[in-house]
Amino acid sequence: VQLQASGGGLVQPGGSLTLSCVGSGSILTMLDPGWYRQAPGQQRELVAGIGYDGQINYHDSVKGRFTISRDNNKKLLVLQMNDLRPEDTAVYYCKADITTDTIPPVRRFYWGRGTLVTVSS
Repeated sequence: VQLQASGGGLVQPGGSLTLSCVGSGSILTMLDPGWYRQAPGQQRELVAGIGYDGQINYHDSVKGRFTISRDNNKKLLVLQMNDLRPEDTAVYYCKADITTDTIPPVRRFYWGRGTLVTVSS
């Protein structure tokens, strides 16, 4: 089982990026998916997540600018980021609570490898 994040890059302030996270392997369910970020010298923080009850939560600093969405059939998690700011610069990670379709099933949190977002002019 893997989570593969992609879509990072260098963008000017005010620009947009779309991050994608795709699950692969023997995945039965992918719950509580979320995007996190970690800036240099900072702790990792939740940027946006879809809770077990389906409620979407955003970090206050990204409300109105970022949108999280998912496609369960494709095991895909997307983060649309608009109006990017220099303070959004960080390595972005996806995470999900995954249950495998193996016998017996295994359930644990998986992290994708980070994708770097740099917002700079």
